[in-house]
Amino acid sequence: MTTATLELRDKFAKLESDISAAKGDFAFYALFAREDLPDRWDLMISAPWASADRTGAIEYFVARIKTDIEPDALVKLSRIIIIDPEEASMQKLNRTIRVEHGAVEVRDTDFFGVPIKHAYIITSKTASPALAG
Repeated sequence: MTTATLELRDKFAKLESDISAAKGDFAFYALFAREDLPDRWDLMISAPWASADRTGAIEYFVARIKTDIEPDALVKLSRIIIIDPEEASMQKLNRTIRVEHGAVEVRDTDFFGVPIKHAYIITSKTASPALAG
């Protein structure tokens, strides 16, 4: 794992904490490097407020990445994926991996039917009424 990768992880972890404080908790927030795009990351998020307005949430994230991290961070992302916290596969993952504002590292696995080479799961927790805020 390179210093640049750790710095990117740390910047996205801080962004998660800041957005969580501003918009509401995440059920899931992670960076994934897929096997087919090893030098690019997917940002996968799950939060009731993001699911309610997917387009607005993506625009919000792009703006925050440009201002809070750096515009060049966008070229390291291949896509931003929003998953409904009520989706069965998301709830199963939240029960399997539990972390909040941390960084659980996962390698060579499969998430949602996609082969993942490397991932940093920053938040993964079971949805609760408190998440609906």
